[in-house]
Amino acid sequence: MVGIFRGWMGRVGLAVVVLAGAGSGGAAQRVSYRAVPRENVEGRLKQYVGTNQQREATLKKMFAEAGCDGEHLSEQPVKGSKLPNVVCVLPGSSEKTIIVGAHFDHVVEGDGVVDNWSGASMLPSLYEAVKFAPRKHTYIFIGFTDEERGEIGSRYYAHQMTKEQVAGTAAMVNMDTLGLGPTEVWAGHSDKYLMGLFAAVAKQLSVTVTGMNVDKVGSTDSEQFRERKIPSITIHSLTQETWDARILHTKKDQLSAMRLDEYYQTYRVIAAYVALLDERAEASEEKVR
Repeated sequence: MVGIFRGWMGRVGLAVVVLAGAGSGGAAQRVSYRAVPRENVEGRLKQYVGTNQQREATLKKMFAEAGCDGEHLSEQPVKGSKLPNVVCVLPGSSEKTIIVGAHFDHVVEGDGVVDNWSGASMLPSLYEAVKFAPRKHTYIFIGFTDEERGEIGSRYYAHQMTKEQVAGTAAMVNMDTLGLGPTEVWAGHSDKYLMGLFAAVAKQLSVTVTGMNVDKVGSTDSEQFRERKIPSITIHSLTQETWDARILHTKKDQLSAMRLDEYYQTYRVIAAYVALLDERAEASEEKVR
């Protein structure tokens, strides 16, 4: 486990953040977004109950309630899975895309709140944070199925992408296992430029962010996109201490394991970050291509 960067803890900012350089040495930049109130974010988190099939239906319902419906909300059948990926699209002014994903499935043991309803239930709230303003990129919010069975949903989605779709994807943001503590990034498996932007956002919002590698713990959905050379970042909250507590994949994975203050801070940082990517993600894309 290796620490990469740190910010400072404090009160989180509101709808408009001014980023000095935004992690790339450039001029200060205003990033606008509308964070969903804490009670809404926690309300969605608390809808974790049920089977994976019920959770898939709940996620789709939450997207619709957030305003993503009709032709913009769909289920993608996945080969090798009984359940589909849930896909919400926020059209932008170009064909360039930003993918934001999290898996909704969980293992039999425990309630699967931390792993990973914490990430999946945040997707509609992130959609709400950026939907109000015109965006350059088309955002694709995806609830992945069957991550616990070998990342089946993300593997299918990433591998069915055409070369043109891969080339047009500026960033993939993956959320897995949030709310156990302060915000972490899987540093060794995340794009350095994307991490720099994330650190800039966290610093401006006075929120602590640490790089924490989890290579020995397992894998996650961003790996499928990383294999296709798409700039990716995985945001989580796992530390050696919380891993040793044996919460994941056990009966301890319940709502009571969540640190809700930290969870909402993580949401606020990711909301600002996802908005910033609309302006700054191309730099990483051009570097990789």
